[in-house]
Amino acid sequence: MAAVSMSVALKQALWGRRAAAVGAVSVSKVPTRLLSTSTWKLAQDQTQDTQLIAVDEKLAEVELELQLLDFATATAMPDLSRVCDLDITTLTGVPEEHIKTRKVRIFVPARNNMQSGVNNTKKWKMEFDTRERWENPLMGWSSTADPLSNLVLTFSTKEDAVAFAEKNGKFGWSFDVEERKVPKPKSKSYGANFSWNKRTRVSTK
Repeated sequence: MAAVSMSVALKQALWGRRAAAVGAVSVSKVPTRLLSTSTWKLAQDQTQDTQLIAVDEKLAEVELELQLLDFATATAMPDLSRVCDLDITTLTGVPEEHIKTRKVRIFVPARNNMQSGVNNTKKWKMEFDTRERWENPLMGWSSTADPLSNLVLTFSTKEDAVAFAEKNGKFGWSFDVEERKVPKPKSKSYGANFSWNKRTRVSTK
């Protein structure tokens, strides 16, 4: 009896394994759904579309930069060096007597006795020569027909003033340059004003 029951159990176990194997085979033979494949293809297509859009945008940016570069080249400023070399004295309307025969003086103003002191001695000045003057018969004032008589130009350096004088006029204005006079400092002592053996005091009598 025990042998019969054992054989029955063995048959059931064998049948269970066989059923499991058959089920596995049947499951493996069932065709898989195409949802995963289509989803992967869709994602791949979207990625390619995104890359194409990025490339198109980059090409559009490059084309816009080229257009801007062409526009800037077409509307560029002319060469100023060539323009500055042109002689336009005949177009300024200035009489020739003020172009060919004028002489200027380039100098540094001396210090004054006011509170400004050396404030006005840091720039170079240019003034023109004095032309004919006459006394006005009506009021007795001094009159002149020179439009440049009261004109004083200011420059930062002596070289700028000289270059301006050479540039004006057909042959440039003739000019005289007065070099800057730098005072030499002297050692002074306040106590020397009260010394009995030094003649430093100035009498007001």
